[in-house]
Amino acid sequence: MSIRSLQIVVDGDACPVKKEIAETARIFGVPVLLVSSYDHLLREEEGVRTIQVDRSDQSADLYIANHIVRGDIVVTQDYGLAALALSKLCHVLSFRGRLFNDRDIDFLLDSRHHHAKARRAGHYGKGPKKLVEEDRVVFQHNLTKLLQKLKDNVRS
Repeated sequence: MSIRSLQIVVDGDACPVKKEIAETARIFGVPVLLVSSYDHLLREEEGVRTIQVDRSDQSADLYIANHIVRGDIVVTQDYGLAALALSKLCHVLSFRGRLFNDRDIDFLLDSRHHHAKARRAGHYGKGPKKLVEEDRVVFQHNLTKLLQKLKDNVRS
């Protein structure tokens, strides 16, 4: 398996690091698939293919879950999709560059459940902090590091 046989699949609806993904993928020669609902305007460019799905709540996640294969890199903020991708032996990276793994995904899913229960009970938090330039740099660094590791493993 070569690094060129994998792809980067992006949960594109709210992804703030599309530019960084495209730039890094081009350097490594890895194709990118951006999946989004029709509500979002996506631009195809060299090495980046787009798929648009209907606007129902989980359409993009379901499309991604049904089209990823072992070894792909999935970029998402959604813990449910991250868990599905991990179960298919994919590498999963958050928009802030966090590499999800089997050791912490159960805790994250449980935390999401507790926060949802609190919101239904009328308790609202601040939400995620705004993505800043430093977050973009960390994301691109971690994606580069992951791709380099995968490339090195292919050679050995």
